[in-house]
Amino acid sequence: MRHLFSALAATALTALSAHAVRAEPPSVATDIAPVHSLVAAVMGDLGTPALLVEPGASPHGYSLRPSQARALGQADVLFMVSDALTPWLVEAAESLAPGTARHRLAEVEGTHLLPTREGADFESDHDHGHDHDHGHDHDHEHDHHDHDHDHGGTDPHAWLDPENADLWLDAIAAELGRLDPDNAGRYSANAAAAQQELDSLSAGIADRLAPLHHLRFVVFHDAFQYFETRFGLQASGAIALSDAAPSGPAALARLRDRIRDFGAACVFSEPQQNPALIDSISGADGLPVVELDPLGARIEPGAGLYPTLLRNMGTAFQDCAAGGAAAGAQ
Repeated sequence: MRHLFSALAATALTALSAHAVRAEPPSVATDIAPVHSLVAAVMGDLGTPALLVEPGASPHGYSLRPSQARALGQADVLFMVSDALTPWLVEAAESLAPGTARHRLAEVEGTHLLPTREGADFESDHDHGHDHDHGHDHDHEHDHHDHDHDHGGTDPHAWLDPENADLWLDAIAAELGRLDPDNAGRYSANAAAAQQELDSLSAGIADRLAPLHHLRFVVFHDAFQYFETRFGLQASGAIALSDAAPSGPAALARLRDRIRDFGAACVFSEPQQNPALIDSISGADGLPVVELDPLGARIEPGAGLYPTLLRNMGTAFQDCAAGGAAAGAQ
């Protein structure tokens, strides 16, 4: 009887082991490369998330390729920033993946959200961001997010605040652990390791950018105020009010006047945008042009993309300051 019990126990353990081997991590889709990077860091070697929006494309308007549409349709969960960032994805998900859970990271409790700045020269918002304790805890009136995320209200580019990404790593690990409880501990450990790397990186960027709090610059479109607010920077204005449409002649004239009044070290271009539009500002005033990429267009997708993206952005602001100083010395 004892031998029979041992044999039954061994058989049960073998069955459990086989079940563990057969169990697969959830199929995951993500909207943009920075979110894909965070999810990849949490998944580690347990799986690879699908990236729906290529890094070189604008997330505000995009057409899925057939392979991307299939990945969305097969996903157990979709991690995305918000409906406002990718409104087309809402319709695509409802059509292609009605049973797929949608996890909107901008709605994670504690996420720091900012209102969209108005006007090409941010005239009404010029002082916004300078009352913050840069890189530390905040008590913002905008920390409480609503569910009416549109470009007229909440700025959707929230991934460019690394403290938001820190929160999102926990939320991603919790959701994956819910779907795949056998590996919940590994997801949590991976998230903790990514947070430790991100915290160290953020501290280094804050040190590098501390001397640049009074730097003036112009961006192509207003995608960077989360990074600015976190690290104590302040744009003088944007060439485009939206993702692709340049501001009108009157707004651009005001922006040029603002540049002359306050001074600007450079104008930032983006790899996702038409470089010819930069000439509307830089050509007239001879400003140095520096590339500032919010999505990681030239970075290999994967767990390392988001840290590299932040590191490159910090370097871009240093290059802007150096370029402006060099231009002023000529």
